Amino acid sequence: MQVYLVGGAVRDKLLGRPIKDKDFVVVGATVIEMLKAGFQQVGADFPVFLHPISHEEYALARTERKQGLGYQGFSVHASPDVTLREDLQRRDLTVNAMAIEVKNLMDDTPINDEIVDYYGGLDDIHSKTLRHVSSAFSEDPLRVLRTARFYSRYYDLGFSIADETLLLMRELVRSGELAHLSSERIWQESSRAMMQVSPQVYWQQLFEIGALTEYFAPLQQVWNHAKYGQIREIVQTALYFAGQMQLNLSQRWALLMASLNTDLFMLEPTNSNSDNIESNNIATAVKGINEIGNSAKVPKAQTQFPTLFVQQAKKLSRIDQLSAAEKIDLIQACSAHKVPDKLSQLLVTSHVLKLAIQHRQMMLALGSFHAISMDNIDQSLKGPAIGEALRQRRIEHLQTQPVL
Repeated sequence: MQVYLVGGAVRDKLLGRPIKDKDFVVVGATVIEMLKAGFQQVGADFPVFLHPISHEEYALARTERKQGLGYQGFSVHASPDVTLREDLQRRDLTVNAMAIEVKNLMDDTPINDEIVDYYGGLDDIHSKTLRHVSSAFSEDPLRVLRTARFYSRYYDLGFSIADETLLLMRELVRSGELAHLSSERIWQESSRAMMQVSPQVYWQQLFEIGALTEYFAPLQQVWNHAKYGQIREIVQTALYFAGQMQLNLSQRWALLMASLNTDLFMLEPTNSNSDNIESNNIATAVKGINEIGNSAKVPKAQTQFPTLFVQQAKKLSRIDQLSAAEKIDLIQACSAHKVPDKLSQLLVTSHVLKLAIQHRQMMLALGSFHAISMDNIDQSLKGPAIGEALRQRRIEHLQTQPVL
């Protein structure tokens, strides 16, 4: 019997990241041997066991074969003759397919510092690449979301997804396999990705490969709309700020769902019927939030907060301009008299969205600044006239840039 620390613990050890959970693979053991050692089996047909003291997961080495649709359509074969190489080959990414041998079932001290690496995980750690282990990647649609989540987790370290892995992800999306994922798993992966340092990367990646259509259709529609392309950029910036500021899940989800109320991104009312337009946009956004909530099994708390946010966002963004009556009405609407923290969270969320809008405005200005050079002004100008001409042309250029 041989015992190995595998997967995320090995990956994060190499990356110098905190190790949250340890998973182990046991080679050459049987179910009976594990039970006799005091381990508790998890599920009748799945060879995973909980350690009697640490309660960490120990799995018998196993292989899988695709037999049906979705991530559950697999038959599992676990026996003492399954090798570590065979077990690691079924994993999703090379950086998750490395192992370190430990002493035994009751002592997880590494035997030595050797990394068991059959599939190039060490090289991909060094090159900062997320790459699939084998063509079996295409058998499990959940790996599309998992890879995007790992991308968001390690984006700040400079990681990228290998081109050939992106190709397989796109093929999985086109195959329709994502429709066979359970809503619970969709939310599990998405909520975990949302709490990474760079949550915007997850949503941008899924958008680019068309993976939002199945469970997040209203979001895909707004982000795909030519007129509202800038909203996607603003929301992704807001999510980046949310990650840096360590906002909670409800706040981050509210920023994402704010995409569905296009009125929040308008610099000024479009016409005299702006109140009606605002009301219609709020209703459309709430409908979209509920649709996504039902489709992806979003918990009630995460649906209620963004609903309240899109309904009150305009007032929250101009809190210093509200009358006394409007402030009292806002407190009532937000139930802030019962839950003061909710109002604080809403105000912070509003502030982050406003920062993202302002950031985009200044990025447009920066683009206009760089777009105009000496080649764009009268070449006969001398001295201070050159600087003034550049300034005026940059102002004119910025005034032609599209705004929502």
